[in-house]
Amino acid sequence: MKNIIYILLFMSVKYLNAQHIIPKIIEKEALVALSYYPQLKNTEIEFRFKDNIKKSTMLAQPVFGSLLKSKKKRRYLILMSKKFKISGKEFKTTDVDSDILVGWLGHELGHILDYQNRSSLNLLWFGIKYSLSDNYIKEAERAADSYAVASGMGDYILKTKNFILNNAEIDATYKARIIKYYLSPAEIMLLVKEQEKKEQ
Repeated sequence: MKNIIYILLFMSVKYLNAQHIIPKIIEKEALVALSYYPQLKNTEIEFRFKDNIKKSTMLAQPVFGSLLKSKKKRRYLILMSKKFKISGKEFKTTDVDSDILVGWLGHELGHILDYQNRSSLNLLWFGIKYSLSDNYIKEAERAADSYAVASGMGDYILKTKNFILNNAEIDATYKARIIKYYLSPAEIMLLVKEQEKKEQ
């Protein structure tokens, strides 16, 4: 029921204030993911497909020009690869199970929540360190997972991780990247349990 209310809220925000630009094909999944982040309802976010994203399926980033504005007026992009490979064959990202896509989007929204807490100068430095340091990539990706779990998306994040790690046909290089930089399923389950204790 909670998700339905939030989805209706976000739909009204989208159409009346154009805060969120969402391709029709992923509208349902994006609205479900956004429903777990009510603090982003007035944040300008565009979900945009791209032919190819290096080393990743999705990528969240601030719109560079908006870094000159205040935190509240920043704009963000979530770039999504149109396709990904399983055993050398290309598949449309939108062909994956709906819950898995929600988890992917939820992780990227976790990045945006992280970005909102940073100054523009800090975000520029963040981008430089992310491109140069393996340790910083790990810190940033684990933080995004943690924000998503803290927002109540633990089940979705777990489904996405298990889809990648337990699928024998997904490229081993991509799996290794997920294992190296992101929270493991066991760590996510531990965070979920800790979150449940806080809410009791």
